[in-house]
Amino acid sequence: MEHTNDTIYLPLENVESEHCALIVDKGLADVPEISHHRVELNNRRAAITAGNAITAIPEAVKKIRDLGYGVTTVKQSFPVLNLSCASCANSTETILTAQPGVLSATVNYANATAQVEYVPGITDAQQLRAAVQSIGYDLMIDETAEAAESLEALQQSHFKSLKKRTVGAILLAIPLVVVGMTPALMNQGWANYVMWLLATPVVFVFGRQFYIGAYKQAKHRSANMDTLVALSTGVAYLFSVFNVLFPEFWHSRGLHAHVYFESAAVVIAFILLGKLLEERAKGNTSSAIKKLMGLQPKTVTVVHAGGHQQETPIANVAVGDTLLVKPGEKVAVDGTVVSGNSYVDESMISGEPVPVAKQPGAAVFAGTLNQKGSFQFKAEKVGGATLLGQIIKMVQDAQGSKAPVQKLVDRIAGIFVPIVIGIAILSFGLWMIFDGQEGFTHGLLALVTVLVIACPCALGLATPTAIMVGVGKGAEQGILIKDAESLELAKKLDAIVLDKTGTITEGKPEVVALHWEVPETDELRNILYSIEQSSEHPLADAVVKVLDGQAAFLQDMAIENITGQGIKGRYNSKNYLIGNAALLKAHHITVSEQTQQWIDGQLDLAHTVIHFADESTLLAAVAIADRIKPTSAEAIRKLQSAGVAVYMLTGDNEQTAKSVAGQTGISHFRANVLPAEKADFVKDLQAKGHVVGMVGDGINDSNALAQADVGIAMGKGSDIAMDVAKMTVISSDLTRIPTAIQLSRKTVAAIKQNLFWAFIYNIIGIPIAAGLLYPINGFLLDPMIAGAAMALSSVSVVSNSLRLKWS
Repeated sequence: MEHTNDTIYLPLENVESEHCALIVDKGLADVPEISHHRVELNNRRAAITAGNAITAIPEAVKKIRDLGYGVTTVKQSFPVLNLSCASCANSTETILTAQPGVLSATVNYANATAQVEYVPGITDAQQLRAAVQSIGYDLMIDETAEAAESLEALQQSHFKSLKKRTVGAILLAIPLVVVGMTPALMNQGWANYVMWLLATPVVFVFGRQFYIGAYKQAKHRSANMDTLVALSTGVAYLFSVFNVLFPEFWHSRGLHAHVYFESAAVVIAFILLGKLLEERAKGNTSSAIKKLMGLQPKTVTVVHAGGHQQETPIANVAVGDTLLVKPGEKVAVDGTVVSGNSYVDESMISGEPVPVAKQPGAAVFAGTLNQKGSFQFKAEKVGGATLLGQIIKMVQDAQGSKAPVQKLVDRIAGIFVPIVIGIAILSFGLWMIFDGQEGFTHGLLALVTVLVIACPCALGLATPTAIMVGVGKGAEQGILIKDAESLELAKKLDAIVLDKTGTITEGKPEVVALHWEVPETDELRNILYSIEQSSEHPLADAVVKVLDGQAAFLQDMAIENITGQGIKGRYNSKNYLIGNAALLKAHHITVSEQTQQWIDGQLDLAHTVIHFADESTLLAAVAIADRIKPTSAEAIRKLQSAGVAVYMLTGDNEQTAKSVAGQTGISHFRANVLPAEKADFVKDLQAKGHVVGMVGDGINDSNALAQADVGIAMGKGSDIAMDVAKMTVISSDLTRIPTAIQLSRKTVAAIKQNLFWAFIYNIIGIPIAAGLLYPINGFLLDPMIAGAAMALSSVSVVSNSLRLKWS
């Protein structure tokens, strides 16, 4: 694909014919920004010319996708380096969004990551990095394991450096405060020079990061928290130096030459301490990811041809390799057992505490723990393709995503620093005007204190830290949450639609009763077994399983499927039928009163009955049950007690649906529902004003999952269902759904609390810092106290989010 100065090429997906190309071309004509366009079917691309590519490309992609076609894009997550506050994250997000080819970009200050979707060929990771570097930050675009380790080492080094600078600043700030706050010492001739000596390394050595950051922002005509700290402490320090060197300037005007070295140093010490506590707390919010990553072993034992064993790093494992798992070892990648037997603890992924038996043919998953036996398995998915890798990526993406409420906060954070600087200057001016003799001193104090107390970080951390903890806690409980929006929305659910098979029930049909109408013989049993062995129907597997070992397969049998009714087999010039009641009716086969009573009794128990007959007589009836999960009734009761209306939809018959609904306490249900009708049912509920959750596990549920406000997939279901859904319950345990709703409610409550305290802190703190109370009671806030308050505001927000971990 190419990108020239005049023409932009968008790679198309699913555009398979001239008709499709014409639809896309007509759609592009509706995008105002595009001046020329054409669709090149052979090259599978759309060529567009636009005056403003930055706005035109997202609009064009949206239009193409709305028409039902696709545009190839890349979604990547990059660690962002050098972020110091929420305003930094906002600046980085703005510059990324402004790059041609970028469809969306979000930067999360809490975990310092950028999630970017872009069109390859128009831009790439290197160009995105260059754009971010141009405003003083950086992207780590290397995605290798070595780069991840390097990033972790870099983060640890940064934390150690921050800790050293914090300790150094505090050690020098303590004697500064003692001198500055003790009148007997303060009046000594040497006091100002000692304070100058102590304050200088605090400001320019331990606090140099704030000045470097402010300088970089100034170069790009921007401002962030570094700007506030550098301005406030820099003004206080320079003013104090001036007063030490030229005290007669003030003395000649009848004023005392105050110094504020202790304020400048203590503010920096407190802010560094706040940063240190914040970094530690932020590290705790991402503990779920660290736990998940720790599940994968570093090395594995590869079994080569001939039986030779070799220990090798996990990064070297390829699909098709045979790996040995010894007792007590973790499974390294996803695969299928080829030899050996054991029990594997899968609780870390599924949440199920009972170890699962593994024998040849069984699937094993990365991160699970082998018990006493040993086995060999063939690697089928490695790296990020494993179930564990997908779980880690989903949790990372969800923790990095933004809740809708965050958009408002981002807008405020983007203009916060300039507004604060404006308020600080205005405060200084008003003091100069209205407080004649002490106006300059009080104005300077107010200016410094306003700059110090204002905290965009508390606002920036309020939502993402709660989301990170909420998503992480969900992952620990076996609930994978795809994005922050669904976590926020789940609390509003007032209607849940449940699929029956595989959701309320186990989804594993088993024969529970076999009633012979005629004397049972080996030949009849062999015929029943052989016909069902040739059938593709899921119920046939249950019959085969129960007769396995009791019957022999007959080779010389002709098989014919009868759509919607069953299957026919011909053996020894005689036809045999297996299927539903409609099949018997179509062939005029009657059922005795005694057998009909038995069949009705099985149907009343929610069992499915299949019939085995020859050309004229019913030979046997088989009752098959899809057992209700032990936790389903409890989960439904919890949902209903939480005020959520529960509906069940099934393609099964009315009698079975009624029985399952009765056993689980569901009063609203529908039977004989087609896949398309499930989505329509969800639409109808939404039209009545309900916020709807859909729970399913199969491909036939995917439309309804996509239509629902929150789609929830059962983890043992199809990949398509899990891809469409906003949440996945790994263990397929329905009780996790009320847990997810409760988690959503607690997370949203934490977000609201965080935002309340962050806003109220700034709304109250900034006017007090400006001197609002002085005319009332003569109170002026000390810059040192303002610095401590500012540091604690961020820490309190993160700490409140961490409460979710233990709630």
